Amino acid sequence: QVQLVESGGGSVLTGGSLRLSCAASGDTASIGTWAWFRDPPGKKSEAVAVIIDWNNYINYADSVKGRFTISRDKAKNLLYLQMNNLEPEDTAVYSCAARVSDGIWDRAQTYNYWGQGTQVTVSS
Repeated sequence: QVQLVESGGGSVLTGGSLRLSCAASGDTASIGTWAWFRDPPGKKSEAVAVIIDWNNYINYADSVKGRFTISRDKAKNLLYLQMNNLEPEDTAVYSCAARVSDGIWDRAQTYNYWGQGTQVTVSS
């Protein structure tokens, strides 16, 4: 089992920045893929970014490319999402997710573990 706890959400103005953290504990050695998802109010859940440990593969949703950066501190079992130049459309509950096996990175149903989520609100 793996436990994930997010932190770092908050309220910012358009153009601002936030860094989300996800602390992992438990059997983290079993995890191969780490990702961030978000649930915007009234909209479909969206995969935001992914990082794969064994080959350092990284990918982003088109909507956040060039603004968000995903990273891992393996020694501390932390996952990060640096979010810059935030827009009101980025307002959502952001959750980190982890999975043991490979698969299409943006398919939420392929992830085994989820955090509780942290709210990000961007106002104009």
